[in-house]
Amino acid sequence: MAKITPFKGLRPVKQLAAEVATLPYDVVSVAEAREFKKFPYNFYHVTRSEIDLADNVDVHSQLVYDKAKENLDAMVQEKVMVQDSDPYYYIYELVMNGRSQTGLVCGSSIDDYNNGIVKKHEFTRPEKELDRINHIVTTGAQTGIVFLAYNDCDSVQQIIEEWKNTHEPEYDFTAPDGVRHIFWVMNEYAKVASITHDFSHSVPCTYIADGHHRAASAAKVCKERRDNGYSVIGDESFNYFITCIFPASQLEIMDYNRVAKDLNGRTPEEFLKELEHDFEVSLPSDEPYKPYHAHDFGMYLNGRWYELEAKPGSYTSDAIGVLDVTILQQNVLDKLLGIKDPRVDKRIDFVGGIRGMEALQKKVDSKEAAVAFSLYPVTIQQLFDIADSGNVMPPKSTWFEPKLRDGLVVYMI
Repeated sequence: MAKITPFKGLRPVKQLAAEVATLPYDVVSVAEAREFKKFPYNFYHVTRSEIDLADNVDVHSQLVYDKAKENLDAMVQEKVMVQDSDPYYYIYELVMNGRSQTGLVCGSSIDDYNNGIVKKHEFTRPEKELDRINHIVTTGAQTGIVFLAYNDCDSVQQIIEEWKNTHEPEYDFTAPDGVRHIFWVMNEYAKVASITHDFSHSVPCTYIADGHHRAASAAKVCKERRDNGYSVIGDESFNYFITCIFPASQLEIMDYNRVAKDLNGRTPEEFLKELEHDFEVSLPSDEPYKPYHAHDFGMYLNGRWYELEAKPGSYTSDAIGVLDVTILQQNVLDKLLGIKDPRVDKRIDFVGGIRGMEALQKKVDSKEAAVAFSLYPVTIQQLFDIADSGNVMPPKSTWFEPKLRDGLVVYMI
């Protein structure tokens, strides 16, 4: 069963929460983060601290991590952020386009992560892990929340909903992108104890939806400290990592689309002809095509949109083979374009569905890419099935919206 813990969150004072909160560090570029440099309390000063250094500084240099610590310490000294005196749980609701999802912010057990109770569905990259390890070790903080999901548990959700209905939120603001963020502090011992008990008795496992590198990095920091004798009773703060856990019924996965930079030596006409072996290819159209069901794809090529319908026999029925990201990878990206490993190949790029079909079209029209593909999104049940089987999804298979904000609560180690 899942082991979670309350913690003493480091949080912005109420009047500055909206100013502090930022998108996760890994969904913005350095250039995008630099646009917020002029706002002194913006949390990019901690998560993307390179914005406060010279443009030519290596973003993975120790200078960057030292600057992050300096900036976080300054926010504490200036009382922009204050640490709670006792360990609490936090309730975090996000509302986007009329759809609401409510999660529990807590510490999840590193042992659960190591033992497969926190289930994974992606490989991680060593260089990205090392970046977060250095950030955690230098700042003494986990600044990015790992997004977890679980099969609905009525008793846990009842406690959370009762708290929301009977207590004023600590923060309630709408970000510039239109997403509303509502945040409660669960500071009653009995309720905290009830949540802990119900998770340990009724929630057999949780699933990483987003944040595999943050989780892996926290686990390696924990191992290093244990190896060096810092763990005495096993409940030290570094034995947990900060998570926000959502019931599966409230979550929605968006499409995660692909663009390829060239046609691997083919003309558009040759490429279209070869696609017909594995796909039914529609007549071209000027209208963007967003797939409406599984095994259906949109393609933007040479200024026109096409619908591609995967033919029977072009995919298998196993949990991985049936995914549209797998069908596209095997029958197009690998077979025709020679992109064998999308994790490392520089000829492919990925575009989150939140950016719309226009972003795909723009990349091709600008000659940044030769062809773009829109995909039907993976379902949450597919994610669970693959994680349960011990397999991993192809890279960049899922895009979750809305995004949790960094800076609303920090986990100190």
